[in-house]
Amino acid sequence: MTRAQRALTEGDSMTRSRMVVVAAGLAAVAAALLVATLGGSASAQRTAAKPIIIGAAVDLTGAMKPFDSAALRAAQIEAKKTKVSGRPFKVVVCNTQLDKDKTKACADKLIGQGAVALLVTCDVEYAAPATQEAINAGKLALGSCIGTDQQGPKRFGPKGKLAFSFGNVAQDEGAAMAEYAYKKKHWRRAITVTDNLLVYFQTVVKAFTARYKHLGGKIVRAESFTNSAFGGPNQVPSLVNRLRNTSGAQLIVTSTTFADWPAIMQGLRSFGVKTPVMNSWAGDGTNWYPQNPKVTKYWYVTFASIFGDDPNLAVRRLFRTIKRQQGTPATGSFVTGATAIDALATAIRRAHGSTKGTVLAKQFERFRGLKTISGKISFSSKFHTVFGRSYRVIEVENNKGKYVGSIRAGKPANVR
Repeated sequence: MTRAQRALTEGDSMTRSRMVVVAAGLAAVAAALLVATLGGSASAQRTAAKPIIIGAAVDLTGAMKPFDSAALRAAQIEAKKTKVSGRPFKVVVCNTQLDKDKTKACADKLIGQGAVALLVTCDVEYAAPATQEAINAGKLALGSCIGTDQQGPKRFGPKGKLAFSFGNVAQDEGAAMAEYAYKKKHWRRAITVTDNLLVYFQTVVKAFTARYKHLGGKIVRAESFTNSAFGGPNQVPSLVNRLRNTSGAQLIVTSTTFADWPAIMQGLRSFGVKTPVMNSWAGDGTNWYPQNPKVTKYWYVTFASIFGDDPNLAVRRLFRTIKRQQGTPATGSFVTGATAIDALATAIRRAHGSTKGTVLAKQFERFRGLKTISGKISFSSKFHTVFGRSYRVIEVENNKGKYVGSIRAGKPANVR
């Protein structure tokens, strides 16, 4: 082999060696990129699949159980089938037992577990410790069925912009009751009975009074008492004795529940007072019905019928699911639990996946006629509790309830 041939052969060998080295390098780079890509995808998938946690600081053993438990069960059912940006919803529960210290501790525990929002007890006063902890931490505080405009800035100040409720604002509910009484039943003369225990009770009766008078109705007498549910004196006997004289009223209107409510109904009917009685959503449910005498000539408004005859097919399906899994829901508030989950999911979607409280609160305030299982709901900077919803009207005769119609308030009554 000549010197030139040897040089050519050695050159070819060096070229092949360089090509092998370069090829190996490129393969290593490609492999590293592939690992990084796959690892990044896996990481992204893990992040996307991380559940959105909703805490529920609610009463499951005390006086609010009939209201809270119904809403909670529907919220859990709805959450199981809800995803936002691939992330499932998960409801974590803590029983407050209506104890202030336990309520606060529940809220802290749930926030510590990563809750982006808290579902709270269906009365603003009992829910206040949990609501305060949530808004202090920059989280939403959502009452499934609180019925007062105080679940918001009115009670909690600037931070209250993070507090909302899917109940019916009392001003709206009382006005709707007046619309039904005056326009549908043609009751022109009424006695009002105010339970001073809760702001919600008081505001419903004020709203009824304002709207009823505006329509042309007459309040022939205004009575009041304070419920003894939490240790106060029993004022029912004297109240019932006063109500025996109906002063020609065609209707007795109240907003009340707890221990004294069945005694009031039983007392009136035992004394032979046959005047129709109308209550707010507070008088929903069958667990309080006395057996002798039975509940008669009784009407109330609520979110949904618990008698299997709600006019909305989706509500009836949800009702049947709860009944099959857990038994008949105690009150119509079951539908508001599902609504809370749907509205939260809508807010997160519209916020492009953000779960930050202030961002979601802005989305909530923009809801106008948002379609939900409980009807169209609206919020505003003034009302952080739902107004404008169509109410179910339930009639009870001989301890048997049935849906008899729906009513919507023209607008919330202007009361404080």
